Amino acid sequence: MNSRFFLLLLAAAGLVVAFAPFPVQSIAPQERTFRIEARQFAYSPSEFKVNPGDTVTIQLVSADVVHGLYVDGYNISVEADPGQTASLTFIADKPGSFRFRCNVTCGAMHPFMIGRLTVGTNSWLFRSIGLAVLGLIGFFPFSFHKERMLVEKR
Repeated sequence: MNSRFFLLLLAAAGLVVAFAPFPVQSIAPQERTFRIEARQFAYSPSEFKVNPGDTVTIQLVSADVVHGLYVDGYNISVEADPGQTASLTFIADKPGSFRFRCNVTCGAMHPFMIGRLTVGTNSWLFRSIGLAVLGLIGFFPFSFHKERMLVEKR
């Protein structure tokens, strides 16, 4: 196979993997409630996933001291006193992965009190894997071709 044609074919496949839209399942928005327990210096659970369009209610329960929960990208927050529950409701209308963190200083390890909210699927992960596979497919034929050319020169 001509190496230029192979490179062109590989580049076209890379563009398709990088930019072609994934098939989307139409899932009706739901009301989702998550109970998150905050204690020095962690959230439990620390990760949760929702679908785009879901109405999300977070019930923050503080087990020891005053804790907060701030969701990056949505600019919303809630604070809970010890032994109390505070609620926060929002519509997950921004797809992606968002960090949530404590926004009330609760001790020395406060900066490490973080969690993750994922809205929709992580399509960048699948695209990255596809591009890595294409890179490997493109690497091996050219490395063997280069080796063969060196042997033929001798």
